[in-house]
Amino acid sequence: MKTKILSLVAILAMSFTSIAQIDRSKMPEPGPAPKVKLGESKKFILKNGLTVIMVENHKLPRASVNLTIDNYPSFEGDKAGVSSMMGSLLGRGTTNISKDEFNERVDYLGAYLSFSSGGAYGASLKKYFPEILELMADGVKNSQFTQEEFEKEQKITLDGIKSNEKSVTSAARRVEDALTYGKEHPFGEFITKETVKNITLKDVENRYKNYYKPNNAYLIIIGDINPKKIKKMVKKLFSDWKSGSIPEYTMPKVNNVETTEIDFINMDNAVQSEIAVVNSLDLTLGDKDYYAALLANQILGGGGTARLFQNLREDKAYTYGSYSRVRQSRYVGTFKATASVRNMVTDSSVVEIQKEINKIRYQKVSEQDLRDAKELYIGNFVMEVQKPATAARYALNRELYNLPEDYYETYLEKINAVTINDLQDAAIKYFKGDKARIIITGKGIDVLKNLEKNSDYKINYFDKFGNPSEKPEMTLPIPEGVTAASVIDSYFNAIGGADKIAAIKTLAMTYNATIQGTPIVLTTKVAAPNKTTNTISVMGQTMQKQAFNGENGYNEMRGQKKEFDEKEINKSKSNTAPFSDMAYKNGLLDRIEPVDGKNAYVIKSGTTEIYYDVATGLKLQSVEVVKTPDGKETKVPTIFSDYKEVGGVLFAHKRDQVTPQFTLNFVLQDVKINEGVEDKDFE
Repeated sequence: MKTKILSLVAILAMSFTSIAQIDRSKMPEPGPAPKVKLGESKKFILKNGLTVIMVENHKLPRASVNLTIDNYPSFEGDKAGVSSMMGSLLGRGTTNISKDEFNERVDYLGAYLSFSSGGAYGASLKKYFPEILELMADGVKNSQFTQEEFEKEQKITLDGIKSNEKSVTSAARRVEDALTYGKEHPFGEFITKETVKNITLKDVENRYKNYYKPNNAYLIIIGDINPKKIKKMVKKLFSDWKSGSIPEYTMPKVNNVETTEIDFINMDNAVQSEIAVVNSLDLTLGDKDYYAALLANQILGGGGTARLFQNLREDKAYTYGSYSRVRQSRYVGTFKATASVRNMVTDSSVVEIQKEINKIRYQKVSEQDLRDAKELYIGNFVMEVQKPATAARYALNRELYNLPEDYYETYLEKINAVTINDLQDAAIKYFKGDKARIIITGKGIDVLKNLEKNSDYKINYFDKFGNPSEKPEMTLPIPEGVTAASVIDSYFNAIGGADKIAAIKTLAMTYNATIQGTPIVLTTKVAAPNKTTNTISVMGQTMQKQAFNGENGYNEMRGQKKEFDEKEINKSKSNTAPFSDMAYKNGLLDRIEPVDGKNAYVIKSGTTEIYYDVATGLKLQSVEVVKTPDGKETKVPTIFSDYKEVGGVLFAHKRDQVTPQFTLNFVLQDVKINEGVEDKDFE
């Protein structure tokens, strides 16, 4: 039964994704580089130090305001998260208006208004903009920080941390930053349960009082505005915002490794490996070679037509996407090339990523490659520059980086001026393939053997919080006398006992889940000895159905019916119902493996591995090899949790199916034992 569910849902999930894929392999015909006009800006500075920039744009009757607090990054240490919490609490009521009244007013105006530790943003129709600006000023100057709201936000933050505890992607990003910058660096530290619990309401208030100052802030207003009226309005609303000194902080120096190394983070629940080739760099907006670095990155990993994507996805089919980026900064920038790949090809993917990095460093690109990169970059730039938020950001950048007034008006000229030699020089300088960290977050038992065999790099090991660790245990010895049959017996005893299991002849179960926001219903019916049917419905319409009546079966998808072939029939006959685990008694007890901190017996049965908790006997997960719509094989895990008793038997009420694209969270809604199943259900 379970195996059929896995295959059915995995195919459905992947088909959702495949439908959305667009062929971007063809480059549009190049045209002349357009002239970019951002509009003339007007600037003034209030006595409290607030710098105000206004840009008129009368294309639409709308206006936006962006407040940026330009504080130097600071290290929060054992209270990491205090600035984030402060930002979240801004605007939740002020000394003049309650939280509910504040939000209701914004909603009534059909506007948008948000606050953060780094400032605030608001947008509305022209006629409502004065009120939005007034509400923003009130939130910035007069926000109330109450114990009630603080405790709510603290709980939200802790819940968010808890929900991400098993997230491979979250762990990967966290450790990547910790290793790249150092955990004592503002860019490398991270929020934990302990640091959040250390934060008090007083800490939040002090953060606001010490760092939220107008003398280090910029107010950018763009849209259908009258500068004279806006200036008068800003003076009235923001002049009483009190300035003050801001605590000084000396940022630690960031260094790259002397020679490239692999830093491995073991995650037992990883179904694919997160790879990041990272190095820090000194690159700031407006640097002479900034434009060449952008184009080099465009060719290497800037999108679906770039080399990394074409190599790892289109050619090798290792991943659904591989990209790179150059992050400029006034403090410390980074270069990063990334890919999420199947476990079995992790070592090969590292080789290919490094190959592409070295290629663009040591082999000159062609004139056509450079021309295509320029055209693509220019096209994206022109599209972006039309957005009000982009115009605001560019206006701010001119101030922060002390750029000339026509910097963005002449931006495309500088892009077009980049030569092949300029591009190669930038690649050599900033893509440090020989002094990079290759940070891999994955499942050691699936990855390390090949990685050690096929890599010349030194491998260092870290836990999911960036602490040095020992090489993970690949397997543990199986105790004498333990067999696949005894493991399954322990499982049946754990969920209710052999007698109760034997008394169950049919099961009818209904699960709810969502795929890309769309609700789906999975209905499963099984009957001894091997009859099964699984139906997936989307918005009341049957999308897929799979049925086996003991002798023959079929798959039906979107009205297209396909009868089981001989191999599928034989496989279905070997399945046991209502509990497929009975068939695993004939499987191979392969190993004991850690899973989320629990040791689990691993039984191999055909293309499936099933994991049972050594301590409790309960089933933790199964991992099945399935074929994607493009014919490639991939592993699809299903994680079982939240066991609850129904009719004297424990059923897993949560089944999280992890596909390469997303996770399907199935929740068991209804179980019927020895009722609700008829022979016609399998026809």
